[in-house]
Amino acid sequence: MTPAPLSIPPALADTLARAVNVVVFTGAGVSAESGIATFRDALTGLWSRFDASALATPEAFAAQPDIVWGWYEWRRAQVDGTEPNAAHRAIAALAGHVPALTLITQNVDNLHERAGSAQVVHLHGSLHAPRCSRCARPAAFPADDAHVIADEGRAIAPPACAHCGAPIRPGVVWFGENLPTDAWQAAQAAAEHCDLFLCIGTSALVYPAAQLPLHALRAGATVVQVNPAATSFDGQAHYNLRGAAAAVMPRLLEAAGF
Repeated sequence: MTPAPLSIPPALADTLARAVNVVVFTGAGVSAESGIATFRDALTGLWSRFDASALATPEAFAAQPDIVWGWYEWRRAQVDGTEPNAAHRAIAALAGHVPALTLITQNVDNLHERAGSAQVVHLHGSLHAPRCSRCARPAAFPADDAHVIADEGRAIAPPACAHCGAPIRPGVVWFGENLPTDAWQAAQAAAEHCDLFLCIGTSALVYPAAQLPLHALRAGATVVQVNPAATSFDGQAHYNLRGAAAAVMPRLLEAAGF
């Protein structure tokens, strides 16, 4: 039996239609709907003997830089082989209907940008912004970069920094590292000054990012959660829209008259 289409509460549609300052906060669930594996998914091929979280640390990169760089190149290839979904496109479209919108993401892919969103706040960095592991200067991928890797993956030695010669590292935030200061401050300020906060495809478990909806609540914003499954934040959100973001977000915009 086909489930009935999600009904958007009229009060929520009206709140969105009247919103002045909107924050959209996205997590891995939005990218997963485009086919990008999450950290909860089992690894395959070369990576099957690793735990994803064990590869995402400074210590792992220092010990096995070719394994870690190869894994992140495999992930970047996966991203480049996918397309933004309807949720990404709806979020980009929403920015054209409200006076102000800040898009904050925990995702390290570029699908929001490819869908048309500008000035995305990346809390956990980006697969597409490598930097030097020693001097932290931004780096470019090699000109002859051919990172498309077979499903089983392979170890790849990272390129050397053009300034100091140290290995280039993925431009993501690893376990045990702090969030980028500028991104975190921008995210906090946006959450504390919005009137509507949309929390989409995130488990609300990863801190400090999970504090953002709480900041919005304390500031008096209406907080909406979009997720297929229940989370620990259900009891605090004003609205819980249960379903895939790619299905819910276009319906939410339509309900608001956008």
